[in-house]
Amino acid sequence: MGVRELREAFERTYVHRESAVLRFLGVDGWDVYNCSIPFRAGGKRYLFGRVERRGEWMRSFVRLFEECGPDQWRLAPDSMIYQLEDPYIAQIGGEFVLGGTHVRMGAGKLDTYYGYFYRGKEIRDLYYFTTGPDYMKDIRLVELADGKIGVFSRPRNEEIMARYGSESMLGFTVIDSLDQLSAEAVEKAPYIPGLFGEGEWGGCNQAYLLESGKIGVIGHGSYPGEKDREPVAVYMNISFVMDPRSRAVEDLRVIGTRDSYPQGPAKMPNLTDCAFTSGIVMRKDGMADLYSGIGDCMEGRVVIPYPFEGHGAIVNAKDF
Repeated sequence: MGVRELREAFERTYVHRESAVLRFLGVDGWDVYNCSIPFRAGGKRYLFGRVERRGEWMRSFVRLFEECGPDQWRLAPDSMIYQLEDPYIAQIGGEFVLGGTHVRMGAGKLDTYYGYFYRGKEIRDLYYFTTGPDYMKDIRLVELADGKIGVFSRPRNEEIMARYGSESMLGFTVIDSLDQLSAEAVEKAPYIPGLFGEGEWGGCNQAYLLESGKIGVIGHGSYPGEKDREPVAVYMNISFVMDPRSRAVEDLRVIGTRDSYPQGPAKMPNLTDCAFTSGIVMRKDGMADLYSGIGDCMEGRVVIPYPFEGHGAIVNAKDF
């Protein structure tokens, strides 16, 4: 069953709960979207956001924001500016790891893109340390129960389409330390079969170690669709659980769509059905806050049931 069919099942049973659009202060005239999940550092709560003007493409900056109220975030003073798209955060071996997509231009046009990675113990002062493969977005890391590091890849190319019928595959490999994270290691990650149907694609946006030793993945599932008789790129929030030893996948499901969030504008007409996932943060009531970019111009939050029920709680959930 592909993500199209899973969406149909989701929409038949979806119960709308609390939702909101995040407000960002200190960046007037710029959109903030496709953020990292919120996380804690030095007693405060932060997130990284993609900052870009509505009418511009391939001119994104990633900035650090500090929580200043319910669903309100203020630009953190004295923080670095990263020329990246779609940031993500992990905590590995006592360090923060920031990842994002760096776009390289040539003669005013897109030349290539790849993942950049930064690390450090001080969230306002991270150090660049490695780069992912050409033309690969959405590389994600998670610390495993034995201290090793799980790495999710997301190759997307014509060869994969011809071989698997899907526009992209997810791969997964394990490395011993951050020092082993390289383009070659990511590119060699064995593929995880059976996630996407013909013409579909997707990726891991945030990975969580569960008490069962398995990995809970919050990601995106996508396909070319139609809305109001116009072509659109459909992006949805998905979840699944994976055994890091066997790479066996369980409980693949859609957990949110663009309609799960408050109404609002889109950067382009073909992005009106776009919810590009950030990840989840656990709540005190046992539910989860699901964060997502919406329409490539806003960041939203919606309350959902815990998507990994039956596979154990998230290890170190208090850090997020």
